[in-house]
Amino acid sequence: METKTHDYVYDNVSYVENPEASRKFIANVFVWMFVALGISSICTYTFAFIPELSGMLRDPQTGQNNIFGTITMFAPFIMVLVLASRINKMSMVTAAIVFVAFSAIMGISLSYIFYLYSFGTISTAFITASIVFGVMAIGGYTTNQDLTKFGSILIMLLVGGIVATILNVFIFRSSSFDLLISYVLVAVFVGLTAYDVQKLKRIGAGIEYGSAEGKKTAIMGALTLYLDFINLFLLLLRIFGGNRR
Repeated sequence: METKTHDYVYDNVSYVENPEASRKFIANVFVWMFVALGISSICTYTFAFIPELSGMLRDPQTGQNNIFGTITMFAPFIMVLVLASRINKMSMVTAAIVFVAFSAIMGISLSYIFYLYSFGTISTAFITASIVFGVMAIGGYTTNQDLTKFGSILIMLLVGGIVATILNVFIFRSSSFDLLISYVLVAVFVGLTAYDVQKLKRIGAGIEYGSAEGKKTAIMGALTLYLDFINLFLLLLRIFGGNRR
């Protein structure tokens, strides 16, 4: 059966749409994302509840990070930069290893949440994030509405939210303002989830499925959606944090 294709422009880039290739690409993206979330979840739990591992990151008495714990907090950010800037020069195997390592270290760095929030609060935030993310991902994949025009607005709101968060930490120190920022950023990542899924769907339609370029692009797509989900989860955790220990 012949696969129908047609040309279109997305983000000022011309693509040849191949629906079958797009479906396979998106499926590959979500497989990588779910693998990353699984690895992160295992690492988060083990480094939170196994004393020998937890003791490598923080003082068991005070809960304060030691040097290794502090390094672990910043390592995921550095690895994201490495992947984003060097993936075109990496082999597929190297890109996959870096992505898996990032997932593990990100999970380790998130183990601190069990020291700040109850298990019930964490579970509620995770379930809520999963439902919201799933709904918006499906919406972004199925909608015929072009979400391109919203991308730049969402990015500007994200940058503004980050700046406001920094100012609040060092200057205003207002819990009410922090809560307001969290709500705004939740809305931003909800929108970005739909936007990113639609963008990946259309990019996947113009990439040869199974090629090295396609596989590495799928990893970067998985990284994008992974970060959307994690940020949504952490923001909801801040909002639901009334049960903070």
